[in-house]
Amino acid sequence: MGGRLRDAQEAPLPEGLSPRDAEILAFERQWWKYAGAKEQAVRELFDLSPTRYYQLLNALIDSPAALAHDPMLVKRLRRMRSSRQRARSARRLGVQP
Repeated sequence: MGGRLRDAQEAPLPEGLSPRDAEILAFERQWWKYAGAKEQAVRELFDLSPTRYYQLLNALIDSPAALAHDPMLVKRLRRMRSSRQRARSARRLGVQP
C-alpha cells in the first residue's frame, strides 16, 4: 500500500477499524482518481483480487466502526449495494427493476 492513502490514517481510528480498513474506505472515497481500471488499482494498492476486495468491503461497510469513521461514504456504499441487490433479484424474477 505504501502510504498512497495515508491521509486515511491522520485522524484517530474508531475502535474496531484497522489501518487497512481505513485505507479501503479512503480508496472507495477517491478510487476514480487512479488511472486505469478500479480492479487494477485494487491489485496494486492492496495486493488483493477484486473478488476478495469486494468481500472485505462488504463486510467493512456493515461494521459500526466504518460507519463511525465515514458515515456519508458508508451509507452511500450501502445504498449502492442495496440497489444492485434489488436489480439482481428483479432480473432473476423477470421483473423490471
